[in-house]
Amino acid sequence: MSESQADTRHARRSAEGRRPRVSVVGVLGELLLTAGALILLFLGWQLWWNDAIMAGQQSSAASEQSSKWLEQARASQGATPPPAPADYGDPVVDTTEYANGDAFAVMYVPRFGEDSQRTIAEGYGLDVLNSFDLGVGHYPQTQRPGEVGNFAIASHRSAYGGGMHEIEQLQLGDAIYIQTKDGWYTYRFRDFEYVTPETVDVLAPVPHHPDLAPTDRIVTLTSCNPLYSTAERIIAYGVLESWQPSTAGAPAEIAPIVAKWES
Repeated sequence: MSESQADTRHARRSAEGRRPRVSVVGVLGELLLTAGALILLFLGWQLWWNDAIMAGQQSSAASEQSSKWLEQARASQGATPPPAPADYGDPVVDTTEYANGDAFAVMYVPRFGEDSQRTIAEGYGLDVLNSFDLGVGHYPQTQRPGEVGNFAIASHRSAYGGGMHEIEQLQLGDAIYIQTKDGWYTYRFRDFEYVTPETVDVLAPVPHHPDLAPTDRIVTLTSCNPLYSTAERIIAYGVLESWQPSTAGAPAEIAPIVAKWES
């Protein structure tokens, strides 16, 4: 063997001896990085992709419910013309006893976007708030749409359709429309409040004053705050401005949009 061949073989053996060994720490680090990437992908799917899918499904379900009530109203009306606005009288209040998960209203807030309509069901558990067809829940101990007192509802701000994702964007006087089988109730946004999750007296007939008798008809929207957190609650209050029966159709301001729900 020549001297150059011996040097080459020696160099090869030296290089092989310097190859890095696989360590437990290295393998564990790779696994943690992979797990972290998978978690980020899952969060992205949960917070954005799945949220968008559920939002579309909830919106479609609310449109179907709204259209069903409008069709029933037209069928019951027949050839009889709708009542004049001066004859609407006091708001009709639905006194039906609904079970948990039963849908009884639709919420539409223009400030939230044209496709923001959501179905309101009795109860505020995850079976309602995380539902593909619902998304907004009613606190059973609170009043009904149009009733004197506090009609209080809840929804997610992020994930599972985010029925109140834009709640912080409400401006003074913004309309909050609630539709039931009986008609449409138009509330106007008044103000915000930020409270802890334990501050349940915002649900009282007169918020924060459970011993007082109510005289106003208000709606209370509740959701988590800040976005992607449950540290506190954002509360939006509105006051009933007007109501009209189903036979009168949707309020003029949103009639063209509601007509699209039936198409």
